[in-house]
Amino acid sequence: MTADPLSSLLAPRGLRRLGDCRDGGATLTLIGPDEPQFWPVFTQSTEYADGAADPLDRWSKRVLTAIAAQVGGDARFPFGGPPFAPFYSWAVASGQAWPSPIGFLVHAEVGLWASFRGAIRWDGAPATVAAQKPCIRCHQPCATACPVGAFDAGYDVAACKAHVTSAAGQDCRTGGCLARRACPVGQGARLPAQAAFHMGAFL
Repeated sequence: MTADPLSSLLAPRGLRRLGDCRDGGATLTLIGPDEPQFWPVFTQSTEYADGAADPLDRWSKRVLTAIAAQVGGDARFPFGGPPFAPFYSWAVASGQAWPSPIGFLVHAEVGLWASFRGAIRWDGAPATVAAQKPCIRCHQPCATACPVGAFDAGYDVAACKAHVTSAAGQDCRTGGCLARRACPVGQGARLPAQAAFHMGAFL
């Protein structure tokens, strides 16, 4: 086993540790896509090909439940509720993610593409240390990138969806949210096909 057995199990599945926090006497490790390696792995899965609903959630549950068992832990997921596990609070507690100028979480290494496929509560040592919020020294292009101002006062979901489904919103629909893409952190990591998949799920 390596010094970080969890990462060695995540890497072949296109996943990575995105932060750790303490949960009682255990470590709670947040797990997300290791992009761009993640998408080719997921698209080869049974879940992606079977045509049933929620392929990514089903894949995440299968893969992370098995990995959690291998390290003697248990898996938690951001879907399947209510009640829903407090992933937002866990992410902030990890010292790797913060509320961004548009309200979405921004991560120290993946920017506004931060997404959590699950978390594992286990006895391993935390592998991350507190980082500095990237927005502090950023000119914050995310705040003005949305062509319909959906983030001008909170998050106007209706305005966002109306734009994305229109002819003018093709770029957002096929390449992902322009505000997320404007973040200097994580530029170019997410493949357009993956961004389009998530946008389709959002709509």
